[in-house]
Amino acid sequence: MSRPAASSPFPTTRPTNWKHLAPPPRPGPTFAAQAALPRLPVPALADTAKKLKESLHPIAWSEQEYAEAAAKVDAFVSSEAGQELQRRLEARAAEPERPHWLEEWWDDLGYMGYRDSVHGFKEHPSHFPKTPLHRAASLVRAVMLFREQYKLGQVPPEATKEGPICMDTWRWMFDCCRMPGPTHDWAVTHAKEGDDGRSGHVVVLHKGRVWKLEPWQNGSLLSLDELQRQIQHIYDNTTKEYPGVGILTASNRDVWFKDFHALAEDPLNASIISTIHSSAFILCLDSESTSSLDDVSRQLWHGAHGPQLGLRNRWMDKPCQFVVLPNGVAGFVGEHSVMDGTPTATMCDRVLDIVASPAFASSSSETKSAMTAATDAARTLIDSQSLAVVRTAYGKALIKRLGASPDGWSQMLIQLAYARLLRARGEQRQGATYEAAATRRFFKGRTEAIRIVSAQSDAWVRSMDDAGAAREARLALFKDALKKHGSDARAAGSGLGVDRHILGLKMSMKAGEPAPEVFADSVIKRAAYWVLSTSAIYTKNFGPYGWGEVVPDGFGVAYTAGFDDFLQFTVTSRTEMPHAEFCAELERAAEDMRAMFEEPATKSRL
Repeated sequence: MSRPAASSPFPTTRPTNWKHLAPPPRPGPTFAAQAALPRLPVPALADTAKKLKESLHPIAWSEQEYAEAAAKVDAFVSSEAGQELQRRLEARAAEPERPHWLEEWWDDLGYMGYRDSVHGFKEHPSHFPKTPLHRAASLVRAVMLFREQYKLGQVPPEATKEGPICMDTWRWMFDCCRMPGPTHDWAVTHAKEGDDGRSGHVVVLHKGRVWKLEPWQNGSLLSLDELQRQIQHIYDNTTKEYPGVGILTASNRDVWFKDFHALAEDPLNASIISTIHSSAFILCLDSESTSSLDDVSRQLWHGAHGPQLGLRNRWMDKPCQFVVLPNGVAGFVGEHSVMDGTPTATMCDRVLDIVASPAFASSSSETKSAMTAATDAARTLIDSQSLAVVRTAYGKALIKRLGASPDGWSQMLIQLAYARLLRARGEQRQGATYEAAATRRFFKGRTEAIRIVSAQSDAWVRSMDDAGAAREARLALFKDALKKHGSDARAAGSGLGVDRHILGLKMSMKAGEPAPEVFADSVIKRAAYWVLSTSAIYTKNFGPYGWGEVVPDGFGVAYTAGFDDFLQFTVTSRTEMPHAEFCAELERAAEDMRAMFEEPATKSRL
């Protein structure tokens, strides 16, 4: 990319109506249920206070500390300040022009902080060549076919057993990009109203070089053979390493904002950036291969960690990036600021089903300096991370035969492992655990927190290492813990959790108003300090997937409980954390939980 010559053509401040600039969807089944979806409720203040106090007890370090925190909650609920904040929040939720009281706040506070997720795909269908060329072409063609169905409103909407769920965030899946801002980022869509999906380009990244691939020609999608020829041309004509400008997108967002506009001062650079931003999605053709679950997870996450850093071959602001390794291994990287993991998981599943179906046949010195700094920062970040994949010897089939919820079982397994890790390190304090609950049954719903740590889970965890606890007592406590988890999960999914309501109350305060004492309480803060950030996604086509920890002394635990023969946990943390020890405790907890059901009733197992 050449030397800057003019000011950047991209906006430096976020439009106030940025989210309304996405075009409305076409009529069709995909969005047919939107108008009937209810609004996200505002929970009753007393109900949230009760749940909050329940969640504090196992987190408090003493009965006195708990009593003081609970007293602050009660005082807040009965105070005029608490009642007034609740009235303001209810009034906001009732505004006709505001269909979702949390959306604007949560976009900035919850999602415009950088997050990414990684999904590793299963092997290419056996009747296809196991080549990266064929896999890349198959993905491009299948994604474009799916995108066409979506643009025409023909994609079946997502639903749960309770009914349809909100599809609004799907508008940000294709033809979009995150834009760095001076204080807050935003998303920009290049989709056009009425688009039938029979046009649009793909950006292909290989060895740091940016290619524009146009799969649609005169309204017809190129054949698989023709797409292979196009991608082979990219392989054949990218014989050297190019400046890996993509590494800049992995920088700190303030640094990227500055580098972005310096880069875009040159008209040619600005044109290339526009091509990337407006692409339907990105195809990353990596130059390095790996095959183990741990290494595949790492490579999809940040690319290979060799002399040429794999992040040169990513553009982390794009919502959808498909990655293909030289050995044919493939996966997906998603940017989560405007769209959660479940829509992209559904999209990937349907794309891979299409593939498997029988019918599917030179740079300025300033930019160089910025890239060097970004590469150094990325290497430091990558080197600071530990990652491993833990698979158990049994899965959903056994758990359901034992009469338990696979999701609840997985959460209790994590609790037992973490408690043992703490005990082995001489700590007795339990840490807060976040599990994501989807609230997409509501219009524009996203997520709520399930507070996993409860008095019931704590009692069961303690019993598992109590030599005097009988098997029957442990099973009874386990049943109580699962029942509590299920109740809390249903409440969170119904918009009746604790954390989003508390956020809404805080955000309802006016400038200059004194903050209620309850918001500064140490136990209440500790109960939302997510040392374990967990969530589950299951699709038949994913192998490894995951994300990073959310606090410096915590773990990210992405898990899947949907396979019959194994549970899978992708564990991430900083390297200074006892990562290997925690993974070992997960394996031990899995076996001890199975033994709890299988051992003779007269035997007590530690």
